[in-house]
Amino acid sequence: MSAVPADGGAGLWMLAWRRLRDDRVAMVALGIVAAFLVMLVLSATGLVAADWEEEVGVNYAPPTFVGAGPATAAATAAAVPVPDNPFDPLAQDLRALRAQLGTEQTAARRASLPFGADKWGHDIVKKTIKGGQTSIVVGLVAALVAVGLGTLFGAVSGFYGGLVDDLFNWFYNVFTSIPSILMILTVAAVLQHKGVTTIVLILGLTGWTGPYRLIRAEYLRHKAREYVLAADAIGASAARKMFAHIFPNVSHVALVQLSILAVGFIKAEVILSFLGFGVPVGVVSWGSMLNEAQNELLLGKWWQLTAAAVAMAVLVTAFSLLADALRDALDPKVKP
Repeated sequence: MSAVPADGGAGLWMLAWRRLRDDRVAMVALGIVAAFLVMLVLSATGLVAADWEEEVGVNYAPPTFVGAGPATAAATAAAVPVPDNPFDPLAQDLRALRAQLGTEQTAARRASLPFGADKWGHDIVKKTIKGGQTSIVVGLVAALVAVGLGTLFGAVSGFYGGLVDDLFNWFYNVFTSIPSILMILTVAAVLQHKGVTTIVLILGLTGWTGPYRLIRAEYLRHKAREYVLAADAIGASAARKMFAHIFPNVSHVALVQLSILAVGFIKAEVILSFLGFGVPVGVVSWGSMLNEAQNELLLGKWWQLTAAAVAMAVLVTAFSLLADALRDALDPKVKP
């Protein structure tokens, strides 16, 4: 039997929702996070930004509110006629074909876009949306992996204690003795293969220590309570006591850790991609956009950097505020 009555769990979550609903900042943050998640779903299903790789603008097309800038070097070079070979019998036909292709490309590519274009002519708005899909998926899935591992290790360590607890604590101390960024880079160098799955494994396998510490402490506190002793008296198995009786009473800790780690992992993906350990060529993320933008800044092309940085800052800030509000709402010590 559980310490929480049949309607106690629902009451706890309903109370947490009421606290969250009364917090205006939290509700605004929740709306922003929900909007980003809807954008992720639309992008993943191909309803939005499916054609982000199309070259719709001229190279480095400026934002519309800035106005079309001077002709780029590529456009200028394209306008200069290529000298013909006087001995080539197809010279006239080639001249006509070049003129036709030049007219079509000029008509197809726009001189400015709502928020500009990159060096290939890709729409920055669509590229930011597609990049957000990659960064958010990496952050959420890696957080699920880390919280899952931390919860499992913490539950086993805290429930059994003894040598099992000592073994997990040794493992925990090894991981925490190494700075997190060095651990991430070490695992990235070992795995070598670039890809979204690799980034998820890197972050998930190095980020479980925080959830482990908190979940272990909760299990140490709960395993001696009356409802666990009663479950033991009726012959409940260890797995049932750990995950059917104790875990529902500590699940709020795992949920808060999930929201906190998602924020950190989104930023970590950006750092990894910026350093070249992230997504492979052909896959866009906010980190890869910032990596490209560092060279564009030397040319005065600031719009790709601004789009990726603003999108990431808005999501991370909203997620952080929501995580803080969720932690306060789920804290049983806070009175309604």
